[in-house]
Amino acid sequence: MTVVIDPAFDPVPSLERSTRVSVSHRPPEGPGATAVFVASEGELPGGASRIGREALAAAGFTGAANQTLLLPGAPLRVLVGTGEKGIETDAQLRDAVAAFARAAREAGSLAVDLTDLLASGDWDAGIAVQAAIEGAVLARYRYDALKGDPSTVALDELMLQIAEEHAEAAEFGVERGLVLARTAALARDLANTPPRHLSAVKFAEVIERLAPEFGLEAKVFDRQALIELGAGGLLGVNAGSVEEPRMIKVSYRPADPDGHLALIGKGIMYDSGGISLKPSNAMHAAMKFDMMGAAAVFSSMTALRELGVATAVTGWLMCTDNMPSGSATKLGDVLTIRGGKTVEVKNTDAEGRLVMADGLVLATEDDSVADRRPDAIVDIATLTGAAMMALGTRTAAMLANNDAVAAQLEAAAEATDENIWRFPLDHRYRDQLKSSTADLSNIGGQYAGVILAALFLGEFVDGTPWGHLDIAGTMQAESDDLWRSAGSTGFGARLLAEFAAAFEKPRVEEADTEAGETAEDSEPC
Repeated sequence: MTVVIDPAFDPVPSLERSTRVSVSHRPPEGPGATAVFVASEGELPGGASRIGREALAAAGFTGAANQTLLLPGAPLRVLVGTGEKGIETDAQLRDAVAAFARAAREAGSLAVDLTDLLASGDWDAGIAVQAAIEGAVLARYRYDALKGDPSTVALDELMLQIAEEHAEAAEFGVERGLVLARTAALARDLANTPPRHLSAVKFAEVIERLAPEFGLEAKVFDRQALIELGAGGLLGVNAGSVEEPRMIKVSYRPADPDGHLALIGKGIMYDSGGISLKPSNAMHAAMKFDMMGAAAVFSSMTALRELGVATAVTGWLMCTDNMPSGSATKLGDVLTIRGGKTVEVKNTDAEGRLVMADGLVLATEDDSVADRRPDAIVDIATLTGAAMMALGTRTAAMLANNDAVAAQLEAAAEATDENIWRFPLDHRYRDQLKSSTADLSNIGGQYAGVILAALFLGEFVDGTPWGHLDIAGTMQAESDDLWRSAGSTGFGARLLAEFAAAFEKPRVEEADTEAGETAEDSEPC
């Protein structure tokens, strides 16, 4: 039976919040706190010059990057260190503004003067304004839907000062900054929601409600529809659960689209590991985040209309929990994926690739845009513990069968400071996925876990240009870290939105990039 917590519970509270952004060449009036950027060397800015470096050093402030010192007064002044060279990139600006917003956590209105930064002539004002907005808004993100007392003062207003000549470019930056910050916050809301409050069924209901607000169309496939589609991967993972699975197809269709992009998101609403039960440790407790791929895909698509994306985009969200029970898929069972390929299940905790396989096949069959298959497919999943072991918690793994897709993903990662690192799609490991009873096994041995997972997924893309993002390591922040708030990071939502906004049809390549090494997939997600 399904346990209903509160049918009125809203898992996306951030959509009810909004931050006003004002941009002017005049000094802001009445902010609660204002930022003063201070390099570790050179002349001190006006807000700190009267104090002197010796006094600042005595207070422990050296001007190191993102170091802060509060100077009481009205308004509160927050010194923010910018290191030896000052702020040189949009990522550094995003971080510095985030450090300021966190330090001034009790202030509902913040002021940031970008005049001197833009006066250098090295900056695009729109990019600077966008980065500042993202830093402030995302740093002050909070998930308190289940708290009686909010843990953070809401950021009501951000006041940015720039020279009048930059006003037009700044307007563009304001729009993009607010849209992309909302996109990441939405993904965070969805992933932070406890699994009992956000089942696959509830997730589908949320998407059906929200999709029209953002110019999207949603079609939900229930268990019976999935049986008729032959989606054996998703159904097999769901077999041990009392909750029904859902596949949600989300479509964005601009007028006269100049291409078609498919996005596939892993939506394991909670991953116990199934029969291959995870140990009861901190990683097990974090498995509510195992649906972050699906959250990132949907959230990114809410930005497409406002960003003016000209490419048609179709999202496939593969949603279920993975639970142990008397009806659960067993080790040695064979599942039939959409399209007929069979998979022997050697580890039920390597379930993400099973649900993604159905989505990838369906994406390759989709000719709903100009009677053509997608020009490219990108999937995103919290897929392997190996990705975390290899790259830690700040960089996601990326693999691709097409260099143009890889390059576009890398450009989007650079723009958003959501770091990715390309691994080789090394086909020399393909034999490790062989099975004596089926076409494939869902795991492939002790080593090369990131690559093997991608090779498995690559079996289902039918030659379509394809990129794969393994975000297992980047799915959460254990504590507040600049613009990454504790809990779900929302990683991938902004990246995919920027990727779609700049998407260009790739040329189909005859050969994949090969060779390389990787870490062991010690604990699949």
